[in-house]
Amino acid sequence: MDGSRHPVRRWLTLAGLAAGPVLVVGAFFVLPVLGMVGRGFFDDGSFNPGGVLEVLARPRVARVAWFTVWSAGLATLIAVVLGLPVAFSLHRLALPGRRLIRAALLVPFVLPTVVVGVAFRLLLGEAGPLGFLGLDGTPVAIVAGLVFFNLAVVIRAVGAAWESLDPRPAEAAAALGASPAQVWWTVTLPALRPAIVSAASVVFLFCATAFGIVLTLGGVRYSTIETEIYLLTTTLFDLQAAAALSVLQIVVVVALLGLAARLRATPDATANRVVTRPRRISYADVPVLAVTALVVVVVAAPIVILVLGSLRANDGWSLANYEALTTVGTNSALLVPVTEALVTSARTAVDATWMALLMGLAVAVLVTRRSQTRAERRVRGLLDGFFMLPLGVSAVTLGFGFLITLDRPPLDLRDSALLVPIAQALVALPLVIRTIVPVLAGIDDRQRQAAASLGASPWRTLLSIDLPVVWKPLLAASGFAFAVSLGEFGATSFLARDEHPTVPVVIFRLIGHPGETNFGMALAASVILAATTAIVMLAVERLRVPSVGAF
Repeated sequence: MDGSRHPVRRWLTLAGLAAGPVLVVGAFFVLPVLGMVGRGFFDDGSFNPGGVLEVLARPRVARVAWFTVWSAGLATLIAVVLGLPVAFSLHRLALPGRRLIRAALLVPFVLPTVVVGVAFRLLLGEAGPLGFLGLDGTPVAIVAGLVFFNLAVVIRAVGAAWESLDPRPAEAAAALGASPAQVWWTVTLPALRPAIVSAASVVFLFCATAFGIVLTLGGVRYSTIETEIYLLTTTLFDLQAAAALSVLQIVVVVALLGLAARLRATPDATANRVVTRPRRISYADVPVLAVTALVVVVVAAPIVILVLGSLRANDGWSLANYEALTTVGTNSALLVPVTEALVTSARTAVDATWMALLMGLAVAVLVTRRSQTRAERRVRGLLDGFFMLPLGVSAVTLGFGFLITLDRPPLDLRDSALLVPIAQALVALPLVIRTIVPVLAGIDDRQRQAAASLGASPWRTLLSIDLPVVWKPLLAASGFAFAVSLGEFGATSFLARDEHPTVPVVIFRLIGHPGETNFGMALAASVILAATTAIVMLAVERLRVPSVGAF
């Protein structure tokens, strides 16, 4: 029977689907964020906005904010400049092995940020291949790490748009006598501008909220707002100042997300086009191929150096660093062996994955079902935006919020083993939703209506119509969530207990303790973590579903 004849039943179904995820996000995201905001604006129970203004007026805060803006802006510019020719090569040219190269260039984006920091320290350090440049511990190293981490976003987002770009307008302009440069500026660039600007805004967002890379490469000398919140909380114990900076970050990040959403909503000349076949390589493509080769080398260099460094011990080649992972390091740098932390990370990632997947699937079904009225459509749109809120708050801010709010009944979770998986599930939730939603939204609703008219129940319809289409995206979403959880460092650095650390936390502690053995163990743990996330993401890539470019 037509659902429009039972509006009460439709609203009850909508409320039933939304209740669980809304309660979870409300309790473990909205409440911690509001508690964190309250810590900044309320002093001893009284409203005191002057405390926030006093913090924001500090000279160091101004320097930190400026460094955050200019380093993120420069990294975004470089990522776009390098990403455009690579996107063209890998999506418009019949380059041998281009799918493998695309998958390989995606790996840096899913590497744990602390691993990226360790790799660049090894590459640029005094004993590294590029140590003679003297870039270790400088802003240049930080910007290079940010570009390395976010280049895949530009390549994937712009490449997907370029791949579906209609070639006929450019061919017509060339036939009328336009030079290749004129075709680019007058035809191609305007068509790609929405994708380029959208990708750039997302890259800037990721760079501005980077944590592990900046903390590892910049230490306390060069701080962004993200790392300053961490230092104020864990070192200086100035919770009000940390809360004030978190409020500033939330305002800026939400504004950036709103801008990115508007840019993604801009009519795109590539929409609803059939993907074009890549053309053969010509001599005119040599410059972009050269840039592509350079980018592949630059991306591979830190990873190769990391692997080689992990195999060096006692001035020779050996597996000693990997064998030492069963110990607690020199001078008891750790409370538990790294191997135990690996087990903890895997268990935590599994828990975070099923949590994010259950919530993400429920939300995806909720927001993609056909609306019968304008009010229902509006409610579904509001819910979609509500569940994307975790993307607008950094993991460090989320972890800080957990720390100061989930410490009293009925949500006293300070000693709960579920605290870290819940935080990581919330970090991964927007990615899971954005992986599943486009696929569910693409299913013709008439198929569901036909199944229902033949007597199929809603569950039977879900199993027979939706599941055959969505199972691959579900596997991909699981891979994304697992990889994100495995490498998550921002929130986990606040929440992980010393006796149950995750691998990223252990790596950061090892590089903070002197000793060749400790550093070698950090390298070996980094390689294991990087290899695991890379294998997961390469498996996801073979499923050929929307990935980071969807953001």
